[in-house]
Amino acid sequence: MMHWEQLLSLKKFGDETKRLRNEQDETRLGFEVDYDRVIFSSAFRSLQDKTQVIPLSKTDFVHTRLTHSLEVSVVGRSLGRLAGTQILKKYPYLKEVHGHQVNDFGAIVAAAALAHDIGNPPFGHSGEKAIGEFFRSGAGKRFKDRLTPKQYQDLIKFEGNANGFRIVSKSRPGAQGGLRLSYATLGAFTKYPKESLPHRPTSHIADKKYGFFQSEKDFFKEVAQELGLLPRTLGEDLSYSRHPLTFLVEAADDICYTIIDFEDGINLGLIEEEFALEYLVKLVGNTIDKSKYATLETTPERVGYLRALAINTLIVEAVEIFMRHEDEILKGEFSTSLLDKSQYTAQIDDIIKLSIERIYESHEVIEKEIAGYEIMATLLSAKCSILDDDGHYSSLLSKLFGFKPNDENHLYDNLVEICTEVALMTDGQALRLFRKIKGMNLN
Repeated sequence: MMHWEQLLSLKKFGDETKRLRNEQDETRLGFEVDYDRVIFSSAFRSLQDKTQVIPLSKTDFVHTRLTHSLEVSVVGRSLGRLAGTQILKKYPYLKEVHGHQVNDFGAIVAAAALAHDIGNPPFGHSGEKAIGEFFRSGAGKRFKDRLTPKQYQDLIKFEGNANGFRIVSKSRPGAQGGLRLSYATLGAFTKYPKESLPHRPTSHIADKKYGFFQSEKDFFKEVAQELGLLPRTLGEDLSYSRHPLTFLVEAADDICYTIIDFEDGINLGLIEEEFALEYLVKLVGNTIDKSKYATLETTPERVGYLRALAINTLIVEAVEIFMRHEDEILKGEFSTSLLDKSQYTAQIDDIIKLSIERIYESHEVIEKEIAGYEIMATLLSAKCSILDDDGHYSSLLSKLFGFKPNDENHLYDNLVEICTEVALMTDGQALRLFRKIKGMNLN
């Protein structure tokens, strides 16, 4: 069984002495420092030019990955504080002995939620798939025989979550330990605490994807041991039970993309307002102030009002579900997302189904995702060619990208670094580099 006093570890990379909660400066708590470090990072800032739903869209209505991440962190903070209030009531020693406060839980979930998309490449989830396709059936397939099965799986099933863990934790010159987030925040951040193989060994929510590359495997093992995460496998295949607060981070993301992507679709005209409002009304039920609602004159005002009610409804319920199953969660026996247990599952499924039909599979999204595949393949091909060619063209590409392979690294390490660097690009940067490689910007 996991224990909260371990799970709330303030330890950071490189610490030689234990960080005690009772000794923390209340005006700048370690978990709040995590939030600051994420928000001031260049990787986080790049999310402002990565769209959440409509790749390459310049429509004012559409959320970027940055605004989405900020919204998820706000919802996550509320979830964490509400859950923290209940946890401290259930385990008073956490406050009386260790000094933990309600805001500790909110700060951890908010920081992890803020960073949850930091590893996602340009062009949404199609960017992830494009990287995987490049190594599975594209020009990158030529590296397969020089990699271990797990290394190759990392590439053909490229995962933004694992890339995010790499970005926030990988040591670089002048930045040992990456952003040096607390281990509690790193644990809460990792939705899928396993390596890429075996692929989906069970239907457990923690096995749905994977959370770290082979290059970060040893460090994640250190984090997991510090937090007391429960091993789920024996032998060489590394897999752990989730950090309990991960369920709240996931719920914050689920709530936001379900409701806010739907809102975007309505404001873009992809979903008719009258049709869509019926779905939201079913979710918020009797919480609507009909007299107030009647005064709202525009579509964004009406949708915004119902969106706020829907988010609040799901926040309250998610915490109720979390606390109801808290013992199972600490034992690693809770195997679904929190919203999978929601009484509003039918309404949520209806909204997601409509979003898929009208938004995610709209012609605009499909056209831009196809363009994204071509752009990502071109960039990866150009960067990878630098690894196995020392000719003049390769030299020019190296200067264009500002990329020089590390000769001391294994091929795998260089390939993962290439993927990370491409994933860190914004939609606009990727498009501009693509045009330069194709000679489209020449006069």
